[in-house]
Amino acid sequence: MAIPSVVHVVLVQWKPEVSRAELDELTDFACAFPDAIPGVLAVHCGPSTSPEGLESGYEWALVVSFASSSARDHYLPHPAHQPVAELISRLAEQVVVFDVGA
Repeated sequence: MAIPSVVHVVLVQWKPEVSRAELDELTDFACAFPDAIPGVLAVHCGPSTSPEGLESGYEWALVVSFASSSARDHYLPHPAHQPVAELISRLAEQVVVFDVGA
């Protein structure tokens, strides 16, 4: 795998009524990014598996690695990204987005 230029991290606290089916749908959409969006190198998403317990209430993460900052910029309005953004907006109690890299 190529070394990512930009890593996009989304941390989510879900509303209490979020179902497993909704999270599965979200995961399916997000995992399709590398095939659907140019410049997406990898996607990781799901609940924390950290033994440290330092999640501060955030229950789920989406991490997308990009080949360049322009690839990240094209991802944001891309039609394949829209269902993920919409589901997170609708289902989340709290969201943090943090990008690191050039």
